[in-house]
Amino acid sequence: MIRRLPSGWEDAIVVCGKCSKKLGGGFGAKGRQSLVKALRKRLGLGKGRKARVGIVETKCLGVCPKRAVVVGRAGGWLVVPEGTDVDQVAAELGLRDR
Repeated sequence: MIRRLPSGWEDAIVVCGKCSKKLGGGFGAKGRQSLVKALRKRLGLGKGRKARVGIVETKCLGVCPKRAVVVGRAGGWLVVPEGTDVDQVAAELGLRDR
């Protein structure tokens, strides 16, 4: 039997886990956070289905840029270089603070 579960997500974003692991951080105030954690913290998002936006770290997305992380979303992909300001990434994704 298939069940539906409610979700508070307005949008879903996937981030390549392999790219993130290769960088070992690279984002946030001190450059030590992963892009997923930095985005969640900056935008005040929680984890799980009750969050406003789902930001999910996946397995390899197959793009594999050097010193960057691939971010996917319906309609396109972003290649985000290490050290890019999290606010710039959020703006590029069309995300805003609460």
